Amino acid sequence: MASRSDLSPRAARTRAALIAAGFDLLARKPIDAIPIDEVVALAGVAKGSFFNHFADKPAFADAIAAEVRLELEEQVDRANAEIADPVARIAGGMRVAAAFARAHPTRATVLLRSAGRSTDRRHPLNRGLSADFAAAIAQGRLRAEAEELGVVYWLGLCQVLMTNLLEQPCDEPGAEARVTAMIAMGLAGLGVADRAAGTGAGAAITRPG
Repeated sequence: MASRSDLSPRAARTRAALIAAGFDLLARKPIDAIPIDEVVALAGVAKGSFFNHFADKPAFADAIAAEVRLELEEQVDRANAEIADPVARIAGGMRVAAAFARAHPTRATVLLRSAGRSTDRRHPLNRGLSADFAAAIAQGRLRAEAEELGVVYWLGLCQVLMTNLLEQPCDEPGAEARVTAMIAMGLAGLGVADRAAGTGAGAAITRPG
């Protein structure tokens, strides 16, 4: 498959139409319940065009999830721009993910429905989180198991927290309490001392713009 930067203007338009159609459909149902015929009909393109851009439906879902995940990662990067402490950066990423779910429920739903194959710590979308884990481990602040599974553990907590906030919406104070408790428990599970866990969890939740 050609990379997005290698596409002709016509092919780029076709891919964008497919992604937009997939996003609309994934907001309403999981990828397994979406026939390719429905995708191409909504996109207004020939069925063969789908396979010019995506190997199969899982690859299609991955591409859609990557669009949203990149948006979320940009917000995490901005929130962490002035923060040097890797543990605080790890905690801040969860806080931004929670705020994203509350501010953009449709985009968060699409991400959660199609993010199953991006949990490897070596995945390009996990580069920043992996670097923060590596720095915290080098400082001796996390338990040994975090070297192999810390990224998976943290991503799992973030995804479950986002799902919970979508399924059980609440007001700002309620969300703050829920997010703070999840961060504190998550950091404690990584071996961060209670005081440090509380500090990392304590920043006020904010909604992305």
